[in-house]
Amino acid sequence: MHRLLYVHVFLCCLNMAHPFCPAQCTCVFHGRVDGAGSRSVLCNDPDMPDIPVNVPVDTVKLRVEKTAIRRIPTEAFYYLVDLRYLWITYNSINSVDTGSFYNLKVLHELRLDGNMISIFPWESLKEMPKLRTLDLHNNRLTNVPTEAIPYLLNITYLDLSSNKLATLPSDLMDIWPPFNGAPISTNASQKVVLGVQDNPWFCDCKISKLIELSKMADTPVVLMDLFLTCSGPENLAGVLFQQAELDNCVKPTVMTSATKITSSLGSNVLLRCDATGLPTPTLVWAKTDGSPINNTVQESPGDGIRWSIMSLHGILYKDAGNYSCKAKNVAGGAEATISVSIAGSISTTIPPLSPTIVTGPTSQDTTPAPPTGTPNSPTIAPTAPPRTSTLSAVPKRPQTSPSTNVQKGPPKQGKGQQGGNGRKLAADEKSKKSDASKSVKDLKIVEETVDTAVLLWKKEGLPNDAPLTVVYSPYGEEDIKRTLETNAGSGKVLLEGLSSGMRYSVCLVAKGSAAGKDPCVDFYTLDNVEDGGQNQLFVIISGIACALVLPLIALLLYKILALYCKGHSPGLDEEELEKESYVKFETISMKQRALNTHPTELWARRPTNDSERMLLCSRSSIDSQMTYKSDSSRSEWLC
Repeated sequence: MHRLLYVHVFLCCLNMAHPFCPAQCTCVFHGRVDGAGSRSVLCNDPDMPDIPVNVPVDTVKLRVEKTAIRRIPTEAFYYLVDLRYLWITYNSINSVDTGSFYNLKVLHELRLDGNMISIFPWESLKEMPKLRTLDLHNNRLTNVPTEAIPYLLNITYLDLSSNKLATLPSDLMDIWPPFNGAPISTNASQKVVLGVQDNPWFCDCKISKLIELSKMADTPVVLMDLFLTCSGPENLAGVLFQQAELDNCVKPTVMTSATKITSSLGSNVLLRCDATGLPTPTLVWAKTDGSPINNTVQESPGDGIRWSIMSLHGILYKDAGNYSCKAKNVAGGAEATISVSIAGSISTTIPPLSPTIVTGPTSQDTTPAPPTGTPNSPTIAPTAPPRTSTLSAVPKRPQTSPSTNVQKGPPKQGKGQQGGNGRKLAADEKSKKSDASKSVKDLKIVEETVDTAVLLWKKEGLPNDAPLTVVYSPYGEEDIKRTLETNAGSGKVLLEGLSSGMRYSVCLVAKGSAAGKDPCVDFYTLDNVEDGGQNQLFVIISGIACALVLPLIALLLYKILALYCKGHSPGLDEEELEKESYVKFETISMKQRALNTHPTELWARRPTNDSERMLLCSRSSIDSQMTYKSDSSRSEWLC
């Protein structure tokens, strides 16, 4: 009796040691001879509202089917570290969290078919490194993003059939042979099964590789259904993939009219960008500093081609910088950069120095020195506000009168200044006298072109590294000057950004030179040869046209005069008049009345001979009245 009681207690304890199974599920343990085994759990209660949380931890296969579950929460299976097969099929699931499959490191198969999933968290696949089967059949997926491609590299069974997919990323097929460049293997275990049937495919270049795959006879990627059809565009609706001909998508390439543009201040600049790709790429302009871009136009003259032009009107210093033209389509993107810079700069303007103005001591780097004046040019008032310049040490200086090109001397200082700074001023005067012999000479312009010129000089007593500033501007327009920095040893400098057929003034300013002693020279740029050539061509064409048209005009006038003279010639001779006065007629005779003829057919035509014609024309209108006598009487003639 005691032994039976011990056996009963032992069996109860053994049952308590087994893992607990959820009430709405069925747990089955598959044991083996060696004592090991696996456990599978099936939950198919139609009233189950949520994923069960008390599933045995040693479960290898979990099936949740035909329940009322609508959502898979975060970390719903994190404790099932041995789970290899997870089937959550034919439920009402419409939401899957990103962390729903956390810690499923050994999961091999995930089936979610028969639900209402419209957005799948593809990044959650990184939590399942050993996943090989992914079944999303019969859901509501509308797209597969490009970001999902890295997570599908190890998938060997992918079922996306019976969804709402209209396209796929153009790079998706590149992860499988033969598009990834890997050698094609005949081993059946290395094949990839792909299900994409029963989707409203829009047949364009995005799925061109999928269409190409459907036409291949023996490939490592096996389609579940080869008879795929297009739903769009309209011209391909209902056409089988195997009969559709599409081009592959091509990544955009961008070309610009120039990579670097230098323009003068206030001019108009056009930046052009051309892009090719398939499908036709879109173009967007952007500036590196983030400034808004306006005044752009673009056009697509054909499939796969698009160009865009951005205009800069009245270019200012703030418009200088790098402009990027960005092209993008489904196959990728590309961009090109154009650098825009301003030629020359605006020098700072100050009022002319007056002898009565008290000035303090200044360094030689900022001592204003007036340039030589130009004959018959008015003095320009400093109306423009000071602006940043590359030549801050060369302010705008007053022009001298036409009678002299050099000012009489530096302005006198006030008495207070003379008392406090006498020694320093004396030293400055001595320094200026010692440097008076140090200057440049033989300033001249050579190699003038349409928009450039070369300035030459010879240094006299100046070291090779002595700084020089070249100041040049259109003749009589000194409100805007252009400057160039150079040194005395170079002996020449290239002046760029000039206008054709214009007169310019250029001065060479040496650091610390005496006021009004800067050498200057005037020069002209050449006229635009292209314009002259066009004018010459126009003259030649006009001459040829005149040579061809004048004979035709003369011939026309001759014909008109001939007709006019013929109209006023004497009367024609009598014989020609008689010939032209006769008129041909056809005789009309009474038709013989017959008994069985139609009563309305009373007249008949017959040809006339010469005698009858003469008789017809000789009768008068009064004597030729016709009198009807009988059916057999001869008809009278009427002229």
